[in-house]
Parts: sequence; structure tokens; C-alpha cells
Amino acid sequence: MHSFKRRYVQFFCLAAAGLLAGCPDRIPEPMAEPEPVALLDRLSPGWNAVEPGGETICSDGTDYRFYVRPGDPERLMVYFQGGGACWNGATCDPDLKPTYYVNLAELDLAKAHGVFAFDLPSNPFADYSVVFAPYCTGDVHLGNAVATYTAPEVEEHAEHEVTINHKGTVNAQAVLDWTSAHFLKPSTVFVTGSSAGSIPSPYYAMQIADRYPEARIVQLGDGSGGYRRSESSAAVENAWGTLDILRRSPEFADLEADDLTYEILYVGAAKGSPNIQFAAFDHAEDGTQKRYQVLSGNEVESLLPLLRANQQDIRREVDNYRSYIAGGDMHTILLRPEFYTQTVGDVSVRDWVAALADGKQVADVACTDCAAPEYVDGAAVAAE
Repeated sequence: MHSFKRRYVQFFCLAAAGLLAGCPDRIPEPMAEPEPVALLDRLSPGWNAVEPGGETICSDGTDYRFYVRPGDPERLMVYFQGGGACWNGATCDPDLKPTYYVNLAELDLAKAHGVFAFDLPSNPFADYSVVFAPYCTGDVHLGNAVATYTAPEVEEHAEHEVTINHKGTVNAQAVLDWTSAHFLKPSTVFVTGSSAGSIPSPYYAMQIADRYPEARIVQLGDGSGGYRRSESSAAVENAWGTLDILRRSPEFADLEADDLTYEILYVGAAKGSPNIQFAAFDHAEDGTQKRYQVLSGNEVESLLPLLRANQQDIRREVDNYRSYIAGGDMHTILLRPEFYTQTVGDVSVRDWVAALADGKQVADVACTDCAAPEYVDGAAVAAE
């Protein structure tokens, strides 16, 4: 492995559609021979479910699975699903109002639009192969712990213990192991995710770059750039095992709990894999990110200053980082119809992401009047 200068970097502890947690060693274990049933040439068109078994698991003990859509084997997207996070009895108890996807019972990829609208001629990822990593562990795909919380007494709901499998990193590693055993030599890998899946995407992009040293790797985080730690923020990642997992990688070996902030994933990943093109998309006043800030103990009136502060910290360390800040309070963009219609001035989200994926140089884009979104020709929904 390359040797990298060790330093303190900062990471994130909040979570909106997700929070942070532990990650595994970046050095992949030797691959077993792929099962014949899982070989790419035996996959059907459209989404195929893969059940990795082993230690993979959802928060409530149910089975984990991921999905693969075969396309061009040289152009690969790895997408991490969003879906909240939890860190105490009130947020984790499925009988109350859980702030995360408890299991995969309601997962329906047929409802997804945006980059998963493969029939649209304007979709820049229409012919990509796609590996979709679902999310059901409440830890932004980065936990490796089993936690027991005390759910509070609320009206007719009695106080009781709740055990949660924060095993997101175990599930993610199973996805990456299968992927690198079946997609052998992609020339381009686009690593992305929305909300809770956005937060870990730089870290997993670094792992994917290790597995595909000859590929061009592009990372895009969608809808998590405003999480900024404050003195009042709850250290939610403690229950997930984040710190111990991150320290297994040289780039994070000296990390201390007080330094754990959102930016660490970008800064550390860029040190580990400097050739990755890093990027982030956010809405200036993302209502979901604001809500999770409050749940984590960080009162915010406007998200935009937090977005800008995080981006400034990342740019101080990462030269190859680009960002797009759109107007409005919507949460995420990649799986929405608005992916094709939202714009800032004359730069549409669709065109900016397409250029990014194609390896072209893109400039930073930021709204000037950020209260409301802009749309191409005034259209709020894709016309195709």
C-alpha cells in the first residue's frame, strides 16, 4: 500500500438521512470463487436480488440483500441507499417513530426515478451496470456493533430494551466483495448515494479505488453536506463503533473522538486515493438535514452557512472536490424526476452530473437566490 502522511482529520457525527459509524479495514480479503448462480452472464435484465448471507443482517435481525442491474461491464455505478439513522431508544424503537429504515420490507426500486429511470434517453447512466446497496442498519452504512437501547415510556408504550444490529459496514463489505469478484475490470466507477448513503460514499470510493487501481473513480454525495458538528451535537456514532473501524485505515489511524466530523471522509479518502474525483450536491435549505441537526442537538436556522463551512474545510485539504448547491429545501436529487429539470442559472443538475461522470472538468455551482429552486423552462418534473 502507499504510505500516507498521518494527521488529524475531522469527521461527522450527525446524520440526516443518516449518521456515521464504523467502517472496515480498507484492505479487502481474498475473494472466494463466485457462486455459479451469481455470475453476471446469468443475471436477467433489470434488477436482480443477491442474498450474500454470512454475517450480513438488517437492524431487526432480518436478512440483508442487495441488487444488481447488468449493463455495460466497463461502466459501473455503486449506489448506497439513504434512509435515516438512529442512536437511542426513542429513535431506534420500531414501535415508536423510528428515524431510519428498520428492514427491507418496503424497498421497491420500481418507484425510483432520476438516475434509475433507465428508459429516459437523457439519463447519463442508462447503459451503466448498477450495484444498489440497500440500507437497513440505522448507521449510514458504517456501523459494526450490536447496541441495546432503552425505549422510553410514551402513553401506552411501556419502557423496554431495544437491540439494534448496526452492521452497515458488514453489509457494505459484502456488496463490495461481490462486486469486485464479478465486475473485473471496469474503466469507470461512479460511487454515489443519497442522504444516509451519501455520507459514507467518499470512504467507500477509497475502498473501491483500492480494488480497481486502473479505473477512473468518481464520487458524488447527494444530500448530506450540511451536517456540521457543534458542542451541543450528540456523539451518535459512539453506539455504532465508528472510531475503531475508521482507525484500521492508515488515513484515520490517529483519529480521536473529538475530531470526528463530516469532513473526515472526504479529507481522509482524498489522502488515501488522491486520483478520485470527489463531489457533492445539496439543496441550500434541505429540510431533512435541518431536522436531523435538531434531533442530534444542533439547533440551526439556515443550512447554507453550514454547507459552506464544511465545503471550505474540505477544499482546504482536497483539490479535486467540486460542489453544486441548488436553491430550495428539497432533500436529495439523484432518484427524483427533478434530476432532469433543476438548474442553477444555465447549469442543470443533469448536465453537471453527466459531465462529472464522464471525467470532464466541472466548476463549482452555487445558487445566489437560494430560497426557491430553479427549473429548466420553469418545469418542475421531467417532461420525457
